[in-house]
Amino acid sequence: MQYSSAAMEQAISELSKLPGIGRKSAQRLVFHLLKASNTEVQGLANALLAMKEKICFCTVCFNITEVDPCQICTSVTRDRGTICVVEEANDVLAIEKTGEYKGLYHVLGGALSPLEGVGPDDLHIRDLLTRLNGSTNEIILATNPNTEGEATALYLEKLIKPLEIKMTRIARGLPVGSAIEYADEITLTRALEGRMPV
Repeated sequence: MQYSSAAMEQAISELSKLPGIGRKSAQRLVFHLLKASNTEVQGLANALLAMKEKICFCTVCFNITEVDPCQICTSVTRDRGTICVVEEANDVLAIEKTGEYKGLYHVLGGALSPLEGVGPDDLHIRDLLTRLNGSTNEIILATNPNTEGEATALYLEKLIKPLEIKMTRIARGLPVGSAIEYADEITLTRALEGRMPV
């Protein structure tokens, strides 16, 4: 006996394709949407369609934007000599939330992962090298502290080092509120390497 409709099954199937959403979470979302008013559901659908129609990738830094080039790339108040290299556009959002960084960005569109078939030509590495000119003073490598992110950072270091541009790597270590006894060896090693004078 089938308890749900074909339309409901299709909605569950589509929602479960989203990252971090399994079938049970998708099912909860569908039941929530069924209880919502038609206006609320239509508002969600319209917002998703508008997002897909209006948002594109900046042709300079490959961040998401509604205008090309993006507001960060065209800003006259940003430090144009510093480029922070990140894997994905959501990394830009996370760094911008700190309010500390005032330079430019370059979004690679992922990280090197031979096992998943992602090589240098699949990322915006050539575009980064094209951007590096006499006015670039520093490259900040802000890839994720995992195997793929480390491999990507090492690859970029080899490419950029001959250009004699200062390269830095974001500090890594223990997150605030964590306990040393629960940290893995790599995290502890990074924390010790990145120690600061007191």
